[in-house]
Amino acid sequence: MAERHANGRKNDPQRTQDDILEVATEEFSTHGLAGARVDQIAERTRTSKRMIYYYFGSKEALYLAVLERSYRKIRTLEADLELANLPPEEALRTLVATTFDHDEANPDFVRLVSIENIHHAAHMLRSDAIRDLNVSVIQMIEAIIERGLGDGTFRRKADPIDVHMLISAFCFFRVSNRYTFGTIFRRDLSEPKTIARHRTMIADAVVSYLKSDEPRAARR
Repeated sequence: MAERHANGRKNDPQRTQDDILEVATEEFSTHGLAGARVDQIAERTRTSKRMIYYYFGSKEALYLAVLERSYRKIRTLEADLELANLPPEEALRTLVATTFDHDEANPDFVRLVSIENIHHAAHMLRSDAIRDLNVSVIQMIEAIIERGLGDGTFRRKADPIDVHMLISAFCFFRVSNRYTFGTIFRRDLSEPKTIARHRTMIADAVVSYLKSDEPRAARR
């Protein structure tokens, strides 16, 4: 049976680390790496700075662990879709909808990625885990395209990284630029009808691209 500390918290290391990562995600996505305070994370998780450093080593290492956890979450979500069992177009539309809904429901993820871009991916470059995690989505898209070319659903042999970028760009932008875009154009991107229209629009755009003919120069 797990022991209890004086503060009433069970001595469950995995649960403690999960709680720290959950709160740290909010802290880093709200205040950035420089502005986030480890003592605030400790207070909110009823732990201590010493315990956080014991588990993660440093503030920067905790930030990197948060990034890895965020990418692992979406890649696991995609793996659970079992897209290989769906016809190519349905598989692609399902992947697009999943990416769209994930970004819509996880603005913390979008802010974290934006923050890491400000740092020129300096911390991400130290993570083999993030690079390894993100191989799966490219392989998934590549397999869908190959199946679609094989059965005649698609006509364009597109670069799977380009397709991933096309999907991510639209889904990410809607969240990352929601307030500036909404202010400039007086449009609420969180309005349900707009969300539904945009979810369909990006799926249609990606499918239409893959169903279009290759440019002549690309055929040579």
